[in-house]
Amino acid sequence: MARKRRLRLIVLGAALTYFFDPENGRRRRKVTADRLAGLMRRHSRRIGRSVSSEAHGLTQKATHLREEPKPQPDDVTLARKVETEIFREADVPKGRINVNAENGKVVLRGEVDSDELIEDLVSKARKVQGVQEVESLLHTPSS
Repeated sequence: MARKRRLRLIVLGAALTYFFDPENGRRRRKVTADRLAGLMRRHSRRIGRSVSSEAHGLTQKATHLREEPKPQPDDVTLARKVETEIFREADVPKGRINVNAENGKVVLRGEVDSDELIEDLVSKARKVQGVQEVESLLHTPSS
């Protein structure tokens, strides 16, 4: 305990000697004050930007919780939107599934590996805005 106190007193004495030296003490105090001020400015800007961008992100998330309703897309656009949604995952066999759309009705044709994948693709297609009905002609190799 006495060693720590003695060490603290030595460090305090060295700092006082360094900053209150008759020849260079004034310059050292000014340089140290300038460096501390610059450090505070840099970090306060970074913290301010961080807080500001975080707040902006949260307001954008709150504003755009749901997709805004849009007019019914044409058939080609609707088919592409459904393809984008159902082919998002890497394990979906993109070359073996065909997507057609006509007046809001989407038809899925092709062969997939499992019945669970068929259900997943149909439910994803139903969630796309503008899809009114989904007809599944998907099948597994065994059927």
